[in-house]
Amino acid sequence: MMSESIASKMSIGGHPIHPMLIHFPVAALIGLIGTDIGFVLTGDQFWARAGLWLAGVGTLGGWVSGTVGLLDLLIVPQIRRLITAWCHAVLAVMLLSLASLNWLMRIGEAEAAILPWGLFLSVLSGLAIGATSLLGGQLVYDHAVGVDFEEAPEPAQPE
Repeated sequence: MMSESIASKMSIGGHPIHPMLIHFPVAALIGLIGTDIGFVLTGDQFWARAGLWLAGVGTLGGWVSGTVGLLDLLIVPQIRRLITAWCHAVLAVMLLSLASLNWLMRIGEAEAAILPWGLFLSVLSGLAIGATSLLGGQLVYDHAVGVDFEEAPEPAQPE
């Protein structure tokens, strides 16, 4: 890890907003894979309706969180210089494009959109989440983006 952190400008009380927001859309879009599989296995409309809501929450939440992350990327020069940050941003835009398409396809006829393209887009979005999250983790753990070393507790000593 680096000895100097890169502060986020999009933060509340020193806590970066993007990592606070991103968990909800990620959970929704991962859950969407489960609802799609549930619909395929049971044919129950409940799973299609739940998937429509998860796709919407994941997409809208992702756009909000992504906008905050983009602002940090554009405002903070140290973040802009990181290739990892640009790769994370490009993958995030691709993910949001997939999620948006998936959600828009489901509006009006959620059941008809699941097979084959809805499920395909859900799984592809899940894979994109994995790759995007890996790069986001590298930004935090390898480049100390949004990490405050002064506020961090001292590591516990083994007994």
